Amino acid sequence: MSKEIKKRTSQKSESEYLKYSLGLDISKEKFDACISIIDKEQYVKVLASRSFTNNENGFNAFLEWKMPKCKLSIPEVYVMEATGIYYERLAWFLHRKELYLSVVLPNKSKKYMQSVGIKTKNDKIDAAGLSRMGAEQKLTAWNAPTQAIVELRDFTRQRESLQESRTIFNNQMSAYKCGEFVNPLIVENLENIIALLNEQIKENDKIIKQKIKSDSGMDEKVDKILGIKGVGIITVATVLAETNCFEMFKNHRQLVSYAGYDVIENQSGNHVGRTKISKKGNSHIRRILHMPALSVVSNGEPVFCNLYQRVFDRTKIKMKGYVAVQRELLCLIYALWKKNEKYERDYKNEHPEMRSRSSSFRIAS
Repeated sequence: MSKEIKKRTSQKSESEYLKYSLGLDISKEKFDACISIIDKEQYVKVLASRSFTNNENGFNAFLEWKMPKCKLSIPEVYVMEATGIYYERLAWFLHRKELYLSVVLPNKSKKYMQSVGIKTKNDKIDAAGLSRMGAEQKLTAWNAPTQAIVELRDFTRQRESLQESRTIFNNQMSAYKCGEFVNPLIVENLENIIALLNEQIKENDKIIKQKIKSDSGMDEKVDKILGIKGVGIITVATVLAETNCFEMFKNHRQLVSYAGYDVIENQSGNHVGRTKISKKGNSHIRRILHMPALSVVSNGEPVFCNLYQRVFDRTKIKMKGYVAVQRELLCLIYALWKKNEKYERDYKNEHPEMRSRSSSFRIAS
């Protein structure tokens, strides 16, 4: 920074500044913090940066460190990425302190940093980029999930992990039995592991259902969604857990992007490339909607059968049809939940959330 700019910024009064922005880049063991301030001329100045341990002591040390640097009586915004579960302890710590916190998706912050020409990537630079992003943009405050939703998410994710493990051991069993020499002790061992995983999955399913039943408001809404033939309670529970009961979404387009179902086109001039979904979003939602998409088509749900057939006739690719059904299912669950209304089939009715896709399902009280 030149001497003239330093002199100009040092002479400004408090009224010339808009807000502080504190960017936080979090990893398992530590987090990097960067404090920036923006003035009415949209000039962003970095005040300080430092690393802290990702635990209670580090959180308190962070607040003590920032206090003398944020002297002005202007708003403070804290910005972090939703990186796995590592961000959650600090997010809850700041939330309980009633500080303004915004948790952004990694792909959103990545695009922002690319747009401002940040090419190098490390923890310190990422914290500075988040700090600048929070200073320049009006970011939405984080809607902290309830303990019930956090527990529901933990159990649905554990169930997914158990299913993946069962698939691995089933594949091992199938491959091993094709060998020339098959040891019965190894077969028995694999069978015992698979049986144990099956029991754990069943127990997990019971707990998830109990969690839904214990909340009367949630249970009532979920029961209305289960009118979709082919959609089970585990599917709905997973979608609700991964989206915090849709609290973070204002419309279905945001939800579609969050789940990675947003369409990417590759076309320029005479070149027409492949059109596909981004898959840059919540993979747990896409995974849980795979089997229900097959089920609603095989069970003859009209809107989904028609959608699948239209996409298949156009592309001649079955999976594209089923992916379109997954996307439609997600949007339907969202609409039913938000409106607290019951699904009915065999009735053509346009809804604001679905007009662009000419859905033909009925939502009725």
